Amino acid sequence: MAPPLLSLQGVALTFGGTPLLESADLSVGAGDRVCLVGRNGSGKSTLLRIAAGLVEADRGEVFRQPGATIRYLPQEPDMGGYGTVLAYVEAGLGPGDDPYRAQYLLGELGLSGEEDPAALSGGEARRAALARTLAPEPDILLLDEPTNHLDLTTIEWLEAELRSRRGALVLISHDRRFLTNLSQATVWLDRGRTRRIERGFGEFEAWRDSVLAEEEAERHRLDRKIAAEEHWVRYGVTARRKRNVRRMAALAALRQTRRTERRAAGAVRMAAAEAEQSGTLVIEAKNLAKSFGGRPIVADFSTRILRGDRVGIVGPNGAGKTTLVKLLTGMLEPDTGSVRLGAALEMVALDQRRENLDPNDTLAEAMTEGRGDMITVGTETRHVIGYLKDFLFSPEQARTPVRVLSGGERGRIMLARALARPSNLLVLDEPTNDLDLETLDVLEEMLGEYAGTILLISHDRDFLDRIATSVIVPEGNGRWLEYAGGYTDMLAQRGADLLARPAAARPQPRPRGEAPVQTSAAPTAKRRLSFHQQHALKTLPSRIETLTREIAALQAKLADPELYARDRAAFDKASAAVTQKAAELEAAETEWLELEILREELG
Repeated sequence: MAPPLLSLQGVALTFGGTPLLESADLSVGAGDRVCLVGRNGSGKSTLLRIAAGLVEADRGEVFRQPGATIRYLPQEPDMGGYGTVLAYVEAGLGPGDDPYRAQYLLGELGLSGEEDPAALSGGEARRAALARTLAPEPDILLLDEPTNHLDLTTIEWLEAELRSRRGALVLISHDRRFLTNLSQATVWLDRGRTRRIERGFGEFEAWRDSVLAEEEAERHRLDRKIAAEEHWVRYGVTARRKRNVRRMAALAALRQTRRTERRAAGAVRMAAAEAEQSGTLVIEAKNLAKSFGGRPIVADFSTRILRGDRVGIVGPNGAGKTTLVKLLTGMLEPDTGSVRLGAALEMVALDQRRENLDPNDTLAEAMTEGRGDMITVGTETRHVIGYLKDFLFSPEQARTPVRVLSGGERGRIMLARALARPSNLLVLDEPTNDLDLETLDVLEEMLGEYAGTILLISHDRDFLDRIATSVIVPEGNGRWLEYAGGYTDMLAQRGADLLARPAAARPQPRPRGEAPVQTSAAPTAKRRLSFHQQHALKTLPSRIETLTREIAALQAKLADPELYARDRAAFDKASAAVTQKAAELEAAETEWLELEILREELG
């Protein structure tokens, strides 16, 4: 068996008295595809930096095969000291590397190389750092959240690029689809220690859950053993006579084990404070158009968004996703067209850039905006520390300045602030950035239970598949089309990913030298009802009829003037049943009406 290119064994590191890594291992051989997973703050980035030689461990063995090239992509690249992006990327090349790789990768990533590094946006800086990391074609790539702040087209390009490489890869990412498509082994960093399975991320979560369940069962067994030993100490005959020293020492050891074990961090408790229900119609847009500097961003776009819809908006950076959302929510006036907002809308927006967080504020001040220690969550008043605990912040962190928080912690703070405000329309701009997988799970569950309407800009394909009921996609020249279902459903209907135009709109290749044929505009992809919506349309009429008969029978029973005196319990039961079934009937009729309107619109 060939020796590994990189090996970390028993690595330990302590910051500020708290062990971050206690006994972490990482082994990477030629061609390995390893994903490194764990909660925010578990030490994943630190372990990768130790592997890259940027941080020295307190103890443990680190081996790097002589001659092996390792390149590391940090979450926040330092581009200071370089006049252009091309100079920054070329500085990462080695003596034998192809100098044209730098320009090629920058072109693939949408950069010319002449840009000023200091003037780049977050997404552009990420692309430049990727080009610098990928250009040398190293033996091992260490990538820390490479998809953060990238649009979907760049993520799909990067995925294809990494899949085509022969070198080894160690990957940290919150993007489930990205991890599943690229990984062949998974290393789980949990409570300072690592566990490894020789399977990709697609099989990791079920395995992790089984490990945690077994730990919980073992903890219960330990608790029962401690209780039995304490019973013996108090009531055992031998104990009353002479105190068995060995057994007392064993009990002390059990208690020590229970005290010192590092338990898995608690789960985030996330719930949106919901306002009164909005009207059935939330947003109706007709023939919207908006241009900037002569460039059409939105052209002749119409849609109808009803209460409970979850609308995903995807596309490359610069396509106009944020502009479209602002037009739909009335925050920006269209050049032509109209937007009608429904009744009783209470909108809350989550800003992906987190610009409205003052870095000098403490967490508590950021949550309460400096107004004491209490926060109103919906209609409930809570102490800010108790609310922060729901989002996995310790009481000590409440006085911590925002500027020292990690990206994931800042993301949780923004979510906590947004979800505390009552709403029936959530506008989420890249809500998954920097969140760990467990927090993503809870966010998905909360959004699934949210009774209001959601507008969601996201580059996370898996997240869109789990949340969205329809997806709006740019098709070029300001045209946007809406497809039923999630991201995968959109691809199936569109016939192409976001790197290409839909199959119906792609021109056929022509022989060299032949003049182009003038044709009429290609037909556009057509939005269709989802399977769930089609099934509901078929079954709701019979459901409405059944409920109507049941209500009539109950009302006939209640019409008996002697029922109340004869059988009070039966009267109360029938009254409650009528109320419940009337509510069910109203909901079924409303859903059927909304689907019928949608079916007529789609033709």
